[in-house]
Amino acid sequence: MKKRKKEVVTVVGLGYVGLPLAVLAAERGYRVFGVARNKRNINMLNRGVNTLKDDPSLDKAIAKKLIKATTSYEPIRKSDIVIVCVPTPIDEFYNPDLTPVISASKGIVRNLKKGQLVIIESTINPGVCEEVVLPILESTGKKVGKDFELAHCPERIDPGNVKWNVRNIPRCVGSVTKKGAVRAAKFYRSILSAEVRVMKSIKEAEATKIIENTFRDINIAYVNELAKSFDVLGIDVYDVIQGAATKPFAFMPHYPSVGVGGHCIAVDPYYLIERARKAGFDHKFLKLAREINNSMPSYTVEKLQSALNELGLPIKGTKIGILGLSYKANVGDMRESPSRKVIALLKDLGAKIEVFDPYFPEFSTTKSLQVCLQNSQAIILATNHREFLNLNPKELKKHKVKVVIDGKNAWNKEAIQNQGIVYKGIGR
Repeated sequence: MKKRKKEVVTVVGLGYVGLPLAVLAAERGYRVFGVARNKRNINMLNRGVNTLKDDPSLDKAIAKKLIKATTSYEPIRKSDIVIVCVPTPIDEFYNPDLTPVISASKGIVRNLKKGQLVIIESTINPGVCEEVVLPILESTGKKVGKDFELAHCPERIDPGNVKWNVRNIPRCVGSVTKKGAVRAAKFYRSILSAEVRVMKSIKEAEATKIIENTFRDINIAYVNELAKSFDVLGIDVYDVIQGAATKPFAFMPHYPSVGVGGHCIAVDPYYLIERARKAGFDHKFLKLAREINNSMPSYTVEKLQSALNELGLPIKGTKIGILGLSYKANVGDMRESPSRKVIALLKDLGAKIEVFDPYFPEFSTTKSLQVCLQNSQAIILATNHREFLNLNPKELKKHKVKVVIDGKNAWNKEAIQNQGIVYKGIGR
């Protein structure tokens, strides 16, 4: 560990974004405090226990107790840099909810000291820093550029990715003032082994993360619609995408699935859609992409109904096993997970549901994959955890599973069909 620097950093929000960042800053020699609401997690961190089970790379640093965690905002009073890493969710009507960011800003302003650099890492739509956060920080009479600096560095993290992490992913920073941008860039360059690009304005920095995830959402919507089309045309969309991907330029493969989940792709487009609407612009393309991707859990259930009909089975009363609750493989994160929508739809149709996810034993109805298969006439692969990918098709036949809906197109179609099981993928 490097010799500690004089500057003190407080990270507000100790989840998937904030905790790795806090640990990294501490490893780079900063004195670091962490602020969070969950008292149980606070106590675990202060005992040296990692609260992110999906990121064991943090275990050693947290065991050394390099950061001091608390529910109080008071450490900000002695901090030189304050970084906000709280969630930015949407409500049931897909409206952006800035409550966590507003709450964090109010906690900061009560403890704001002269010369402080405040950085927002939470994903927000263009304009939030200047229109929402800044008025709160200036509400006591302090002025940006004179008494404090306000910058934005949109978080970039990919849970479960062994190659790209908080240490080596390039970042973009922007600030209300040029001085703030220079200072923010200097901080991130001191902790990252990656490029730090300074944007011309804080609004540009806010826009970078939104368009990154909206780009993915649009491309996923494209292949999800192709999957529906190719189901009608009798074409295997998975094979076609792999064929198209042999082109070494101007094509980036995306794949259809049971639905889009997670806190980024399924959420961020709504922030841009709503902000643009308030400014008088209608994002028709983005709204259509969201509509298509939101339809995939329902489409998956339709695929199940079709498969059951081939066997003369009704969906009502049939035992359906759901494999996976996480929105993404090999992580314990259910935010915006399509599995939850699939389960709700199946319950409305009267199906008997069994659920298993090794990352969420507390929400699973069975203790093991084998028991889930044993209790199911049909299964839906909703998350491609490695535990599920290793499943031998003969096991499905052994447990008398009659129908497989491969919501991730992750299994061998022919191998399952060779066991006399009805297989349906998304676009396969």
